Amino acid sequence: MMAAPRLEINLDKIYHNASTLVKRLACRGISVTGVTKATLGSAEIATTMLRAGVKALGDSRVENIEAMRFAQVPASMAMIRSPMLSQAKRVVMHADVSCNTEIEVIRKLSVEAQKADRTHGVILMVELGDLREGIMPDDLIDTVRETLSLPNIVVKGIGTNLACRSGVSPDSKNMAKLSDLADSLEATFGLTLEIVSGGNSANLEWALSGAAIGRVNDLRLGEAILLGCETLHRQPIDGLHTDAITLSAEVIEAKVKPSQPSGTIAQTAFGEAPAVTDRGLVTQAILAVGQQDIDPYGLIAPAGIDIMGASSDHLILESDRSELSVGAQVIFQLNYSALVRAMTSSFVTRIMTSASTDKDYLS
Repeated sequence: MMAAPRLEINLDKIYHNASTLVKRLACRGISVTGVTKATLGSAEIATTMLRAGVKALGDSRVENIEAMRFAQVPASMAMIRSPMLSQAKRVVMHADVSCNTEIEVIRKLSVEAQKADRTHGVILMVELGDLREGIMPDDLIDTVRETLSLPNIVVKGIGTNLACRSGVSPDSKNMAKLSDLADSLEATFGLTLEIVSGGNSANLEWALSGAAIGRVNDLRLGEAILLGCETLHRQPIDGLHTDAITLSAEVIEAKVKPSQPSGTIAQTAFGEAPAVTDRGLVTQAILAVGQQDIDPYGLIAPAGIDIMGASSDHLILESDRSELSVGAQVIFQLNYSALVRAMTSSFVTRIMTSASTDKDYLS
């Protein structure tokens, strides 16, 4: 029996998703930066994205970029979270480009780039309404002016991020604002911006709608490639696989139990106040995976199985399926939250398969 819990990662399906999105966006004049942060910088997944045509790789952790460099993944790599001052040297040494919002950090990148005799590219991130990271538009001119004066630093472009914190949707209005800012900077400073990065998987609805693209020529895509869905409403994208990555977990207890707990009810292990109804006796199964490893509310169970809750180490199901006996394994699809947590857990085995290479990769 295969190890559990485990993620099964189908590289062929990831290749299909990435290739399909690259081709659709190329028709709109937009290239794709493949985001590897949810995969812990997996060299196999990164290489699959590159074979599918992504222009570059992006990650929010310098540790993941270092891992891909160590594995000799042949790609331009971008640090897509604003670098920490304490990691500026590592960012310069291993990332070709970084997304930035603070001039103090860019100054530090300049110092480290001079020491290493390297040139480091920066993309200046602009705040356009979602209130996560970004330079306020009125402050952009001053930030660009100082950045251009710093040795060993090259302004590669500007970008923005929407939908992640406040759920603000990318649309024609905020994307046109980004294009206008790009035009204004080029006119003011006499430069050419190589990259105008419009955002993430949430931008796909806008980018493929037929709306005017303006200056946007790059999107940073992770979830859409890995899970085959857009991120505004978490709907499947037509023609993509939504099961490229699945989670399998093993049943360690299967019993008929009351649906109503007995005794005085207080908080659960994670501080929740459970609301339960008496449904009589139910068929309950417990799986050997919990909140330390996954987001239970981000799992999609097979038909006939309901996820009732989870503690640190246990996932509780109710089922009308008799095959949920001890030792049985249940296969779930995942949303992004569950995927990120499972990938991060050292207790979840990762198995990658690819029919095209006839290989299994175990990590």
